[in-house]
Amino acid sequence: MDNSQKIPKRILSTLMNAVSAGVVPRTGAPYLAIGRTEEIAALAGDLDSVSEGASTIRFLIGKYGSGKSFLIQLIRSSAMERNFVCADADLSPERRISGGNGAGLATYRELIKNLSTKSVPDGGALPFILTRWLSSLQSEAASSGLSPETEAFAEFVREHIFSVADDVSGEVCGFDFARVLHVYYQAYLDGDDEKKNCCLRWFRGEYSTKTEARADLSVGAIITDETWYEFCKLWAVFFRRIGYAGLLIAVDECVNLYKISNRVAREKNYEKLLTMFNDVLQGKAEGICLLFGGTPQFLEDTRRGLYSYEALHSRLAEGQFNGISADNRTVYKNLIGPVIRLRRLSKDELFALVTRVTRLHSMQYDWTPPVSREEMVEFLDICLSRIGADSMITPREIIRDYCTILNILLQNPGTQFVQVLNGGAVRLESRPNSAEAEEESPVPKTVSPENSLFEEIEL
Repeated sequence: MDNSQKIPKRILSTLMNAVSAGVVPRTGAPYLAIGRTEEIAALAGDLDSVSEGASTIRFLIGKYGSGKSFLIQLIRSSAMERNFVCADADLSPERRISGGNGAGLATYRELIKNLSTKSVPDGGALPFILTRWLSSLQSEAASSGLSPETEAFAEFVREHIFSVADDVSGEVCGFDFARVLHVYYQAYLDGDDEKKNCCLRWFRGEYSTKTEARADLSVGAIITDETWYEFCKLWAVFFRRIGYAGLLIAVDECVNLYKISNRVAREKNYEKLLTMFNDVLQGKAEGICLLFGGTPQFLEDTRRGLYSYEALHSRLAEGQFNGISADNRTVYKNLIGPVIRLRRLSKDELFALVTRVTRLHSMQYDWTPPVSREEMVEFLDICLSRIGADSMITPREIIRDYCTILNILLQNPGTQFVQVLNGGAVRLESRPNSAEAEEESPVPKTVSPENSLFEEIEL
């Protein structure tokens, strides 16, 4: 990130408030991106494949705070720049992949609510997408020399809409989807906002009975717990037909499936995941990229995790020559399979991260934090010297603690960085002289804090 790079105040404030509280920001993630270059490259390759009509599925596995959600938001931002439509949702006790009482449908509704494009990056993009499509068809008809008042103009637009609807109607549940597209177009021509809202309600899965949908739209089906994934595939086909590169669906907090206590309910969710997995890898879905974020327990637990479902275990488990040592450490990287395990950021990358946070903090509050490079290294040394830090420390903890120190320094002028450190849970011994400090804790140089992840690799 260039020192002169101007970040909109709204994005900067949202970004810093989120990371200071240990929350992943929905906007501004690229401004804080450091590391994960290889993982990003693998997922960027998936987007390339999807843009050509393929489909992909990935499971991002890492501990709490390791960067799963941040990576998902980073890929989401990159996908929108590549002309993808993106939808994301966090699972919860009320939102699942499958389940009674509308739990699966609740996930679909959340995905549609968060539907985003480059022009509408904060969600709620569905009306914009439909209106923009119809407007583009009318503009195309006008540019071909047809007058809007003529029947030929209306016929030109109608033929193009029918062509897209016919492509969609060939898919499972596609006939009713195409029917609602026709109704929406007619309401668009007539200026009937009430009928357009009925169509949007249907697309969002907000009709609870078929009778109500039939009365409003003359369709005999509604989106349900059992069919919501089929409609996601329909959206992917539709978006590609109207000019988008594809559909990215990101589902985070999948550990909530692991937490389901009822075995039958839990296995129904895993069975639905298996259906998605098979659809994508067998070529039964077009233009869709699925990302699932979860913890190691969600994947590996043989009693309640994905490994407890034998069909998924046999597909997701590493092979005999998996590059995993006896102490469960990864010896060789493998980012081609469906599972991507997030490694811990190196000290060099963490140094670049806290340097970036320092710069963003100075931009937000228009001040110069009294923190030297050596003090940043000293802070990292303390964090990484804690018992178990080698395997347990996460970027979330480091950023949160570091932002706390910066906030204290901002609100207490004259306070020194070392004073705040000495007042924490870990007290520093006497500071070595500068020559010893340089020898014992050299400033990392492998990762330059000047370069963001988006500058290191082209997405």
